[in-house]
Amino acid sequence: MTNLRLSEILIYPIKSLGAVSLQSAIIEKRGLQYDRRWMLVDEDNVFLSQRRCKEMTLLKVHLHENGLEVYHQNMEVASVFVPFNASPLAFMKVQIWEDSCDAYTISDEINNWFSNVLGIKCKLVYMPDDSNRQVDIRYAQEGDLTSFADGYPILILGQSALDNLNMKLAEAIEVNRFRPNIVFTGGQPNEEDDWKVFTIGDAVFLGVKPCARCVMTTINQETAEQGDEPLKTLATYRKKGNKILFGQNVIAQSIEKQIRVGDVIEIVKN
Repeated sequence: MTNLRLSEILIYPIKSLGAVSLQSAIIEKRGLQYDRRWMLVDEDNVFLSQRRCKEMTLLKVHLHENGLEVYHQNMEVASVFVPFNASPLAFMKVQIWEDSCDAYTISDEINNWFSNVLGIKCKLVYMPDDSNRQVDIRYAQEGDLTSFADGYPILILGQSALDNLNMKLAEAIEVNRFRPNIVFTGGQPNEEDDWKVFTIGDAVFLGVKPCARCVMTTINQETAEQGDEPLKTLATYRKKGNKILFGQNVIAQSIEKQIRVGDVIEIVKN
């Protein structure tokens, strides 16, 4: 078997904003530490994403020891700082897809910053540790939780799957179009589809189901421009029923373990 290795770790602290690349990450109950624990919601407390507001693509996030720094890559406006230890300002129920879960805002000043740079009235909310968002019970166990991610706590994608796709495209795209948490090298294109149980270092993961892709993959993460690709090409060889599948949704079984770039991946069960 080709040597499989963890090549990239990516988290998205604020849902639908820029990725943060890490050399190591701690696994928590809801996925990787800091991943999608914050989210922007509209005036009705419904989640915002690039599907509705492509400008979110241009908001980049830096991870600091005591919080997040967010800036607009094109606007000459001061960055905003989101502290990890911020006290709750207002508790509320927020809506993400079919789920309603507990969250809280932390600062009117932060809310105003996001509203101004995005041109849409919105609030930044945080998911506290006692807000339990259950993963779809059809594919997971009772007690399996996720953050503000679309449906599952972790997404894995093989570099070979991306390379294979890029060979079919007129213009190559970056892995950030697919917003994975874990990227690996080695193996055959899309082999992660079939992984049922695998380890990264000494951490155990369960493959849940291949990930159905949406129009967010057609948004250039550096320019916010939108086109037909890669969905147009993926539809020619990755369509199952009415869904286009790329990458695998994953649930971690090893809480508080750490994964590191360079870790060996071993398939326990296909």
